[in-house]
Amino acid sequence: MGTNRTLFLTEVAVFTALAYLLDLASGFLFSRIWPQGGSVSIAMVPIFLMAYRWGLKGGVLTGFLLGLLQIILGMSQVAHPVQGFLDYFVAFSAVGLAGIFAGQVKAGLKSGNKTKWMVYVLFGVFAGSALRLLAHVVAGIVFFAKYAPPGQPAALYSIIYNGTYMLPSAILSGIIVILVISGAPKRMI
Repeated sequence: MGTNRTLFLTEVAVFTALAYLLDLASGFLFSRIWPQGGSVSIAMVPIFLMAYRWGLKGGVLTGFLLGLLQIILGMSQVAHPVQGFLDYFVAFSAVGLAGIFAGQVKAGLKSGNKTKWMVYVLFGVFAGSALRLLAHVVAGIVFFAKYAPPGQPAALYSIIYNGTYMLPSAILSGIIVILVISGAPKRMI
């Protein structure tokens, strides 16, 4: 029992740090494209991997800690405390909700059913990314509406702004998660 808990906490720490470093790198590359925050990033990959390996607790905790690190280490853009909570704690914790598919992913891996586990991985990536996008869109509507072009509804502006980096991030994350799990399927079981 103690060894499993230690392994869990160690993996949460390592994967949170990895997610932070991946996001930091993408932030440097894309900071001029999305001036109010956001970037095409594979930072969700470690969160998804933890979600499929440890379920909801691993995914949500890793996502929550990534949001916390971003705020503590100054990588965040916070215009209001509620916006910061939505864009960092809620958004990245929501990515970890992909863990609801952990059982199906593991069952597919155990049975050698590649189609099954890949489909559930993609369901989780879609769900986690969509929930993260929703958190960013809500924060954008409420707190960044002033950046919308004249005459454009704040909701449309927020969906377009956040969608331009979330869609590529989700696609890249899905591809990388499948490649990583394919390379070491026994590590996920």
